[in-house]
Amino acid sequence: MKNLYLSLKSWGVGTSLLISLAGISLLSQAQEAVLEVKTGTQVTQWSRERLLAEAVNISIAKDSAYQRSMHYRAVPFSKLMPDAGQYSSVQFVALDGFVANIAGRDLVGAGQPYLAVEMPDQAWPSVKPDNPANTASAGPFYLVWLNPTAGKITNEQWPYQVVKISVELPLQQRHPQIVPLPKSQAGYTQAMRGMQVYIKNCAVCHTMNGGGDAAIGPDLNLPFNPTEYLREPFLRQLIRQPGSVRSWKQSLMPRFDEQTLSKQELDDLVTYLKRMASQRKSK
Repeated sequence: MKNLYLSLKSWGVGTSLLISLAGISLLSQAQEAVLEVKTGTQVTQWSRERLLAEAVNISIAKDSAYQRSMHYRAVPFSKLMPDAGQYSSVQFVALDGFVANIAGRDLVGAGQPYLAVEMPDQAWPSVKPDNPANTASAGPFYLVWLNPTAGKITNEQWPYQVVKISVELPLQQRHPQIVPLPKSQAGYTQAMRGMQVYIKNCAVCHTMNGGGDAAIGPDLNLPFNPTEYLREPFLRQLIRQPGSVRSWKQSLMPRFDEQTLSKQELDDLVTYLKRMASQRKSK
């Protein structure tokens, strides 16, 4: 597999420094943002000016970050990664530690992904309007989808404040401790389906058995699994509407309604969580 990645840089500012500034306004860094595209030994620097020259006007009926209609200057993702469909997993890393692993087939599918580019003289609104201490927008780079319903794209596949996009091995190959075992045990097939639900919707913020990329939410099996300290009806309610079970100002967990997560997918996820809890206790 070719080593292919995109990373956000600023002149004189390293990515690690940018990540450490997650809670600070991104405007000054965003003004100097450069998108680096690396394919094997070939490196291309995409300046904001060059990206905007390739951009078109798009309208999103219901934007994930802003929960309303939005208009953007955006570049079709195919211009940045024309061969995305051949990769099993493409990773998007955000400033706050959010990490989305998106199947390459989704990035060439019916969802129609674009990379929205924040114009330096037209900043987008804050993504946390209720938090005056955090005025950061979704920019400077934000993955948006023209037709998320057709592509079965969930809210967790709209990474914003993107600092790096890289082709990686699938999460379960890089972190085998997230895989349910043994294969011979009843319910294995459903637990494996549940693992895919976890990767798509939960692994963006949570790890499992210490395995994963994200650094926002707690591990879902260490030291305990939520199936061990929440009765199942409340666990399901927490997933569907987190604020109805527990709520605080800094809470980041979104709601997963039936349009986002079907009843079958929720059943599969709960089965997966139970299996992982039993695996830990059997060790």
